[in-house]
Formats: sequence, C-alpha cells, structure tokens
Amino acid sequence: MSKPQNKTGVVVAGLLLAILMASMDNTIVATAMGTIVGELGGLDKFVWVTSAYMVAEMAGMPIFGKLSDMYGRKRFFVFGALMFMLGSVLCGTAHSIVELSIYRAVQGIGGGALVPIAFTIMFDAVPVEQRGKLGGLFGAVFGMSSIFGPLLGAYITDYIRWEWIFYINLPLGLIAFVMIAFFYKESPVHSAQRIDWWGAFTLIGAIVCLMFALELGGKQFAWDSAQILGLFAGFAALAVLFLFAETRAEEPIISFGMFKGRLYASSNVIAMLSGAAFITASVYIPIFIQGVLGGTATNSGLVLLPMMLGSVVTATMGGFLMNKMPYRSIMIPTLAVLVIGIVLLATLTSGSTRLAVTVYMVLVGLGIGASFSVLSNAAIHSFPPRRRGAASSTLNFLRSLGMTLGITIFGIIQSHALTRNLTNAFTGAGGGGAGGGGGQTAAPPQGIDFSDPHALLEPATRSHIPAPVLDKITEGLASSIAFTFALSLIPGVLALAASFFMSKEKLDPAAEAEAYAASH
Repeated sequence: MSKPQNKTGVVVAGLLLAILMASMDNTIVATAMGTIVGELGGLDKFVWVTSAYMVAEMAGMPIFGKLSDMYGRKRFFVFGALMFMLGSVLCGTAHSIVELSIYRAVQGIGGGALVPIAFTIMFDAVPVEQRGKLGGLFGAVFGMSSIFGPLLGAYITDYIRWEWIFYINLPLGLIAFVMIAFFYKESPVHSAQRIDWWGAFTLIGAIVCLMFALELGGKQFAWDSAQILGLFAGFAALAVLFLFAETRAEEPIISFGMFKGRLYASSNVIAMLSGAAFITASVYIPIFIQGVLGGTATNSGLVLLPMMLGSVVTATMGGFLMNKMPYRSIMIPTLAVLVIGIVLLATLTSGSTRLAVTVYMVLVGLGIGASFSVLSNAAIHSFPPRRRGAASSTLNFLRSLGMTLGITIFGIIQSHALTRNLTNAFTGAGGGGAGGGGGQTAAPPQGIDFSDPHALLEPATRSHIPAPVLDKITEGLASSIAFTFALSLIPGVLALAASFFMSKEKLDPAAEAEAYAASH
C-alpha cells in the first residue's frame, strides 16, 4: 500500500502552531497570575491553576499516544485541538479561581493530546531525509515559546485584559485544526488493540496524587502533615498498581518492553534528567538577575533570551546533524556543554557581572537545545509506525515529569538555603550590634517577607531597603541560588553519563523506508 500524500508544508505549519500554542500556555498564564488572583481572589488556591493543567496534560500524554497508535493520529489531534480551544473559551469566562482551575484541566486534556501526537504526525508525514531538519525546527519552537510566552502574557495583561491570554488560543487553534483536518492524509492502516483501562485509571490517579502533594506541600500544608503524607502514600500505592497492571495488560499504555532497547531507554532517561537540570536554570536565573543584580527586566522571557536563543541554535543544528552522525555523538558534546554551563552558574556570587551570567546562560542553552530535537527522533528510531505514538508520548511524559520534580525539589532546596543564609546573616548582625548603632542598620525592615525572593524583584521594594541590609540579603540570595545550581549538577551529570550508554544508530532514510514497507 502506498503512503497517502500530504501537503507537507501545510501540515508541518499546523503542527508547529499547535506545539507553540500548547507549550506557550503555561508561561503566558504564569505572567498574568498576579492580575488574575487580584480580580478573582483565591490566593490560597492559585497553585491549582497550574496544577490542574499539568496533571491533565501529563496524565493524557501516554494515554493519547497509545490511542493514536490504535485508532489513528488525526482524530486525536483534532480532539486535542477542540478540547484546548474549549478549555480556553471557558477559562476566559471564569468567575472564580476554582472555576478557572477546572477549565484549565479541560485545556490540559487537550494539551496532553496535542504535543505528543504532533511530533508523531511529523514523523509519519515528513520524508525521513527531511526529518532531521524539521525536528530541529520543532525543538526550536519549544525554546521560542519560553521567550514569547511571558512577553506576550505581560503585554496582553497590561494593555488588554487577562481573559485574552486564553482567547488568543482560538485563532491559533482554529488555523492548526484546519491545516491538519483538511490537509493531513493519514494512512488507513492501524492496529486494533484492547484498551488498557486499569493502566489508564491507575496512572491518572498516581499523577494526580503526586502533583497535588508537590504543589501543596510546604504551602497549604506542612510536608509532614497527614494530607501530604496521604497524597504521597496514594501515589506510591497507585504507582505500584500501575506497574502491576502494565505487566498484565495485553497492550499496555507504557510498554516496559520498549525500554529493553538501549537507545530508547537512554533517550528517556536523558530527557527526564536534563529537563530537571534545565528547568532549574530557567527558574532561578531571572531571580538572580533581578534580585541580586537589580536588573530592570520585568519578566523572565526577556531575561532568558540569551539562553533560549542558544537552545534554538543547537536544536536546529542537532536536527541537521542527525542524518550525518549518530544521535549519541550529538548528545555527548552538547550535554557536556550543559554541565559546564551549570558548573559556571554554581560559581555565581553577588559580585558577578551581567556579562558573566549571560555567557553562562548561552552555554546552558547550547547544552540543552539538541535534546529537544535529537531525543524525539532517537526515541522513535527503533519502532514501526504503529508504536511511535506510545514511544513519543512516553518521552514527552518523562521530560515533563523531570521538569515538574526539578521545579519542586530544587525549589525546596533554594528556599531552605535562603532562609538559613538570612537567619545566619541577621542573627550575626543583631548580636554584633548590641553594643553600637550598627545593629539597627543591619536589621531587616518590617513588613517584607525575605523568604520570598520575588520581594526583591521590584525596584520599589529595593529602594526602601537600607544599603547594608540589601547587601546582606543579596549575598544570601546569591549564595542560595548558586548552591541550588550546584545540586542541579546531579541530574545534569547523570544525563551526560546516560548519553554514553546510547547505541550508535543515526537517522537512516533507507532503513526507515524498509521499516515502513515491512509494517504495511
């Protein structure tokens, strides 16, 4: 059977638009959260707005990936686009933070279908000799979404209305919907399989428990509270049941047999670990620049521009090189650059210059970029078309899980380190000032919570802090962030080590054509 002909340019444009829309959504919303909470209230529940989206998206990724293998890519991509647009419309009409959280879950269901299936359609629709180049373009879109999301969110919130950060998805979603629905001609050959309901329910339950434990722990509830311990216990129990269900299922959602191949297993491990290291840099570099150096940038999108441009360069370069050299030979040197960048970030102090931070950011960006394009191709390399959906979605799921765990774990580490540094600084200052006037100068001003580094991001706040006090605070903040970067070396080094275990395959058009013919 011949492969159906697609209008490849139109299909690729639709896929890129869908990925940009879904990947930009969290960053664009984060920028507007202060305004949204100010209008809707519910400060104690605002974490649910992000959690609901991430839970639904992460739970949906492996499930929709498997379903797309069984019943076809197009119908689930179209379903994801419609759900995402429906959720966007509902979010714009929310009258409370609880309503907004529920509607964000609807959006997350759509995002869970859009992202992994978009990559899988690209693998299916694009000739293999062009896949490397386009894979680099897809990876570059991920990097660019991190730049434009906060910038666009800040502009819309300041000059229009916060509801439009959701409504803007409608024209983007409609264009992507039309491009795929009418121009993507899918192969009618699919494999009818039994749905793994037990796996689906236990996976969703486990992710819900884990995400809410991580989001609520240390905020609404203490980490050792019954609520948080109960959520972790629920996660552990459901995770065990999920593993058991997958070993018994005829067609499991996540097939552990896929991980027997060195290339696939190592690609997934690298995606999860490098994601954890990279997200730490993405979160704490803006805080360092604005809180320690007193930068004037008002949003993380502008601050992170050098890093994201670096990631775009190597994402594109990695895509071009996949036809010429093994995936392994691309990932080892780029991950080494990532580790070097993180090592340099760990040396930051309150005396570091903006130029030094920019150079370190560029190195981190160059180090992570190739993983966006190369790993997506490496993950599906050994699989026939009927299993690519599951393979691609599992990689995206584990990358998202690594980023989520990284944000949470390193967030706890940085917060504790900052509290310890400030306690030591001001306890020492207070003791030394008992016999003179210096103690009063070094005492922190009343009414400002310095356990929250965002308090130092606003110039108005900094202007009310005496210089000796500000020096101590910025030193403590710089030290806590550098310490966090040093610990984020652990997943970074482990990702580099895992790259040495990758087998030596490279993107091979001839072998790909044979695999396609054999599967049909």
